[in-house]
Amino acid sequence: MPLNDHEYSLDESLAGGAQHFDDEEMHPGDPPVHLATLAEKKRLWWRNALINLLFIASWFFFSTILSVYNKWMFSDKYFGFPFPLLVTTMHFFVQFFLAALLRTIWPQRFRPAHSPTKADYGKKAVPAAVATGLDVGLSNLSLKTISLSFFTMVKSSSLIFVLLFAFLFRLEKFSIRLIAVIFLIFSGVLLMVATETHFILRGFILVISASALGGFRWALTQMLLKDKKMGMDNPAATIFWLAPIMGVTLGVVSFTVDDWSSLYGSDFFTGWKAVQTIFFLTMPGVLAFCMILSEFSIIQRAGVVPMSIAGIAKEVTTISISAAIFKDNLTPLNITGVAITVCGIGLFTYHKYRKSLESAVPLDAHGNPISIDPTGSVDGRASSHVELDETVRLTRGSDEFDGEHEDDGSRSLFSADVDEEDAEELRSIRSSKIRWSSVQDAHTPTPSVPPSPEAWLDG
Repeated sequence: MPLNDHEYSLDESLAGGAQHFDDEEMHPGDPPVHLATLAEKKRLWWRNALINLLFIASWFFFSTILSVYNKWMFSDKYFGFPFPLLVTTMHFFVQFFLAALLRTIWPQRFRPAHSPTKADYGKKAVPAAVATGLDVGLSNLSLKTISLSFFTMVKSSSLIFVLLFAFLFRLEKFSIRLIAVIFLIFSGVLLMVATETHFILRGFILVISASALGGFRWALTQMLLKDKKMGMDNPAATIFWLAPIMGVTLGVVSFTVDDWSSLYGSDFFTGWKAVQTIFFLTMPGVLAFCMILSEFSIIQRAGVVPMSIAGIAKEVTTISISAAIFKDNLTPLNITGVAITVCGIGLFTYHKYRKSLESAVPLDAHGNPISIDPTGSVDGRASSHVELDETVRLTRGSDEFDGEHEDDGSRSLFSADVDEEDAEELRSIRSSKIRWSSVQDAHTPTPSVPPSPEAWLDG
């Protein structure tokens, strides 16, 4: 079938790694878009890696401060407040207030044009919020019956649940390599925190349930952060809609298991101590808000699996610093676990890096990636678009896929070789076309497209 004036075969577009389109060959309203070269994709990856690392560092910082606060707030040696679930409930409502404040002060930045319908809110937002509240509640309840080391060992299974729900909701493409890396990290974490512990069935059930709910709620959260139609496509908006349900859910759990009536007339709410208690119950909610903002930003840019890996990296960092500075005792088994975990994190990063280099990335005239939705619009607005299959491997020559690949059984975990399924898929893709279509009048200036860079870990 002959090509139209503004259509190019994929083979032509792959020549030289990227195909630029001459202005005289396009409609006047079409932007000068091209497919990223290997060098451009490497530049984008490192730029996004730096941005994501800044968000991760921010998350580390606020999370560490909150950990110190929790130690001080709930320890009998210090403030000694007896109800951690009640404190976290208060923090959720503080987060809601701060998110509402941002939406009021800077509506152009933090108030999306859309809002969730009642049906969408009930089907998508409420389950994510309830799962979050139950995750926090069950985790805290389990610590009343099991040791912290046993809790950490079982809770590390949340990484597997995150991957499971990411596959289930198609947030991650199924990959044996990815599964192998995740289980490598999981085994490293088990060894890293391994100690002599007593198995307690009730505590185990509570923690494993919290882990499953954690994987479920992170997957739902990522879906919400990607949904512009629901108006949750920025972290502050997501907190605004989720925090009240989180607070109510956790409040119900706290009311069920804690004796709130014992607080009435206690020293915590007597005289000047009452002012202190209210301050310490609410103000750390600001830290929690900043931490969740960073957390949601990582999920929005990179996804739930990289976010979980970042959490594991935080644990490795904490254990390593404690051993180096505070001389915490680490057994040879623990040290082996740290080494395995670090290797697993490195392999995961390399896996994502390779995938980012193998994907097709359309760039605008300024070298910024173009976000393309299924309707063909760019960033949700009508504009010129490129129809591309994201599985196109731009970094490989087309002759790689013409012949059969021999399987000698020696392929490495991240081998660049293409298996039979990949070859068949790519042979079918080669017959596809890159089509340009301008949906605006030729005399109407094309609106500028804001950059929407790929996340450094997003496949």
